[in-house]
Amino acid sequence: MTVPLGRPRREALRRRLLSLGLGELSAATVFVLLAVSVVGPRWTDDQAATLWWALGPLTVVLVQAGAYWLLARSWVGRGTMPRPVARAYRVVRVLDPVLLALGLVMILVHGGPAPGPWLLTLGVWAFAALEYANYFLVRLSYPPTTWAREVTSWRTPRLVRDLRASDRAGGR
Repeated sequence: MTVPLGRPRREALRRRLLSLGLGELSAATVFVLLAVSVVGPRWTDDQAATLWWALGPLTVVLVQAGAYWLLARSWVGRGTMPRPVARAYRVVRVLDPVLLALGLVMILVHGGPAPGPWLLTLGVWAFAALEYANYFLVRLSYPPTTWAREVTSWRTPRLVRDLRASDRAGGR
């Protein structure tokens, strides 16, 4: 059961969640804009198309993450994740790895001979996989000053904790 927070603490958390949500959505936007305006015009059509097999999953995961943080503002300190939201995140928790696997296969099959674009594309894909892991498997994001110490604690991501709390509470 969620313990209600006092108004100042709840508002501070809501501001933090707003920052996280807008940050993830901004990151997705920046990645897409860079691909379209900087990378795409310099690469061959095949290389640019292959990049999208990495960038597509990354964008999907970042948008889901941004939406999660923004939606969490409605229940933080008051209750649990609503059942429809929990259902949606349970679905994407299963579909995202399928999208990532498909992206990796397409990158490996269509990557092309140029090592630079191929390695950059694989790096984007790896970042997408890490973002998925950070939200659905194990928390990987910590402040730089505590990252080395905290990342080895293998904490459960906040999204997964919210899904479990929704299950226990029966959603709302």
